[in-house]
Parts: sequence; structure tokens; C-alpha cells
Amino acid sequence: MKYVIVLGDGMADEPIESLGGKTPLGYAKTPTIDRLAKEAEIGLVHTIPEGMKPGSDTANLAVLGYYPKKYYTGRSPLEALSIGVDMKETDIAMRCNIVTLSEEEEYETKRIIDHSSSEISTEDAAILLDAVRKELENDVYKYYVGTSYRHLTIWDNGEVVDLTPPHDILGKVIKDYLPKEEALKEMMRKSFDILNNHPLNIERAKKGLNKANSIWFWGAGTRPALDSFEQKTGKKGAMISAVDLLKGIAVGAKMKVIEVEGANGTLHTNYEGKAKAAVNVLLNEGYDFAYVHVEAPDEMGHQGSVERKVQSIEYLDQRVIKIIKDEMEQAGADFRMLVLPDHPTPISCRTHTGNPVPYMLYDSTDKKQYNHFYNEEEAAKSGNEIMEGYTLIDYLLQTK
Repeated sequence: MKYVIVLGDGMADEPIESLGGKTPLGYAKTPTIDRLAKEAEIGLVHTIPEGMKPGSDTANLAVLGYYPKKYYTGRSPLEALSIGVDMKETDIAMRCNIVTLSEEEEYETKRIIDHSSSEISTEDAAILLDAVRKELENDVYKYYVGTSYRHLTIWDNGEVVDLTPPHDILGKVIKDYLPKEEALKEMMRKSFDILNNHPLNIERAKKGLNKANSIWFWGAGTRPALDSFEQKTGKKGAMISAVDLLKGIAVGAKMKVIEVEGANGTLHTNYEGKAKAAVNVLLNEGYDFAYVHVEAPDEMGHQGSVERKVQSIEYLDQRVIKIIKDEMEQAGADFRMLVLPDHPTPISCRTHTGNPVPYMLYDSTDKKQYNHFYNEEEAAKSGNEIMEGYTLIDYLLQTK
């Protein structure tokens, strides 16, 4: 038996008037999911433990079977594992986003326009981060390039401080959300002076793209320690994702990390490449489990784009799930596939919420007959509800 999780990051949502009162998942044309749902179990799962902030870090840890309250030490330390930064016990890792701020006002009264700077490419972001590094890096603060707008700062002998995710305050004045630590605030302030009129940003503006004109610190944490996924579950696992967070979790869990060319965490990622990589690692490399993470629905939720969020779900259906299903069936392989989001990213608020999410569990060897579809409303009506999200993987892998 082979096992697959296909996770549409932030895919869950709330009913939207322009979609006739449906959610993006309920509205999207998803013929493959619709077919699977007729033979699959659906239900709700709580991926965010009570009292923890809703985020892809805690939620994906839970989906992989790691109880966040035990294993979570912060988001950025997990990303540091992916980037290859060997953190000391006294190091603090912080996410260093490159964001778009409004230009006219004094720094503290600026607003966050875009947390992703028009989904900036890693290549452009590396140039801008290098400009910041040359001016601001010292023995205490080190800067590392990540993916797209997502980068890393290591604070030597630092402390875990309360920092606000930029995607939580889109459109708001930043004054009340800046770090309390003057050194962090000053680096952010100086970064605007370095970046706003950087030649690359001038060119981006001419192309109609948002300037990537400030760094933004958040997600501070200490070095993580995850148990081996294979020792924990008895299954040999592989991770397929474009984002450093998921790759970092996989590194910490000693899973294989598969890099897919063209996978970039945007709406136009290499969906087919991810699907084919999952099939290959399961059928040809002797792995038992593949985790296919797609960031696009979450990004579209943060952007507040109903149309593009629907499109990302349709891409997930037709360019990931269909390929995995068809190729596994053609190979005659028995498999169990779990489809779910990690958390909701509702269009209405453009950030994460901690509500339970719908799951669909399909078993090619145990096809039941149902008259339901896979979406938030029908999952809630199913009567199936898993209260501890980190136990869901045991259900998938049939280890308990």
C-alpha cells in the first residue's frame, strides 16, 4: 500500500456572495475530486490546537503527525533547516519577508500593501536582500536567502520576541505592529531607505509590479528537534513543496526532500512536476509516503482574489490529483490518498483562521458508495470530526 497527502495550503474558506453563497472549494470545477468523493470518506479535522495561532507551521506539523504543542519552536527555525543554516542553541531564527509598504508617509505610518511584493521571484529578492545584507549585516544579525519573498535572519544570542506576520495586517498602518526591540525596528526602517529606490525596484514599478521596499521580521523561534518520520510511523516518506517551511519540516523529520524545477509557491507553479515526482518516488524509489504541498490557494487567499483562489483549486484537481490518481491506477498500485487544507485562509479576512478544515480520504482498495461532494459544508454534515489533527496521519497510514 502506498500513501499520499495532497495538501492545498489555505484552501478552506467561507461562503462568498459572488460565488452564489458557495466557498471556492465548493464552487470550483473539480471533476477528479468529485469522482473520488463518491467513493471516499469526508469529514472535518482540527489542525490547530486550542490556544495556538493558526499558521501553516503548526498546521502542517499536525497533518504530518507531530503534535504542535510538543514539537513547535517557531516557524523560522524550520525554514532554517531547509536553507541549510546550522543554528546554535543560542540562536534565534526570524522570518525576513520582503514586503511592499506605501511610500509617502514616515516609516511608522506606512501601510502594508502586499506581503509578497507581487510574488517576487527568488532571483530578484536575492539581489535586494544582498543590498540589505551589505548595509545591515553584522556579527549579531545574519541574513540568508530563502524562496520568493520568504527569507531568514539569524539573531545571535537573541530572544524569542512577539512579532506580527505581515499577511495578518494587510492594508493597515504598521505603527502598532512594529517590533518592540529597537534594533529590529531600526533595521526595518533602514531597509526601506536601502530598497525603495533601488534600481531593481524602479524597474519593477515601471512594469506595474509592487516594489519590494522593506524587510519585515516575524516568526521568531529556537532550534527545532523533530523525531524521525520513518521511526515514528514505520513509513519511508518524501516531501514535495516549493516553500522552505515544508522542506524544513521534512529535513527535521529526516524525510526525502524532492526539488521540482519550476515549483515556486505561486499560482503558476509546476503542478504536473509535483504530481509526477510523487508518483515516481512511490513507484520507482521504494518510498511508502509522499506529501505534496501546494501553496497557491493560500497565496490567493492572502491576495483576496476569489477568481484566482478558485483557479488554484481547479489546478490542484486537474494537474495534481488527477495525475497521481491516474498514474497510480495505471501502475496497478494500491494507494490511500488524503486531500485537505492545512487551515482556512478566507477571502473575507485575507489571513489564516483556526477553524476545522475538510478532509477527504480515498482508498483504492476499499471504495464505498456515497452521495456527497468534498467541500466545507458537506464535510461538516458528514458527522465525521477528528478533534486532534496530529492523529489523522495514523488514520491514513492505518498504524492505529
